[in-house]
Amino acid sequence: MDHSNYVIDEMISAKTIAARVESLAAEISEYFKGTDKLVVVGLLRGSFVFIADLVRELDLPVEVDFLEASSYGNATESSREVRILKDLRGEIENRDILVVEDIIDTGHTMTHVLHLLKSRNPARLKVCALLDKPSRREAEVTADWTGFEIPDEFVVGYGIDYAQRNRNLPYIGSVRFIK
Repeated sequence: MDHSNYVIDEMISAKTIAARVESLAAEISEYFKGTDKLVVVGLLRGSFVFIADLVRELDLPVEVDFLEASSYGNATESSREVRILKDLRGEIENRDILVVEDIIDTGHTMTHVLHLLKSRNPARLKVCALLDKPSRREAEVTADWTGFEIPDEFVVGYGIDYAQRNRNLPYIGSVRFIK
């Protein structure tokens, strides 16, 4: 199928996202209050815009590191085979860790990432996901903080791409393919 013809319908506005990021940051700051440093681990590449906005709102000493895991490639469906393409630079043993993900879909990527990070003995390990698609879940995983629960639709914008396009949209949009 040729995916070059599609339209994007706005699902979550930039203003709504900004307000939710602010409230998530307040909840996370309260939870980790008193930490000497929170290591925010961003899952690349879809979460980079969310991470940038979230860490600016956190009222905590923060370090940012990145992990890149892949289960999609250029497809719209998860392959369920998770590969780590870029690992963390820093040590996380006995550190407070917040994994930031753009979207939890089947849950396979997050399950793989959490297993990997738990094996490195962090003090606390929590997850914040911008979007959650619980109807697609195949692995038992839930975020500690979720921005928005969405239906089973393919979305782009606010850092999330389709074949490396549309990351720069300021809102979350639903992709509709035109035949």
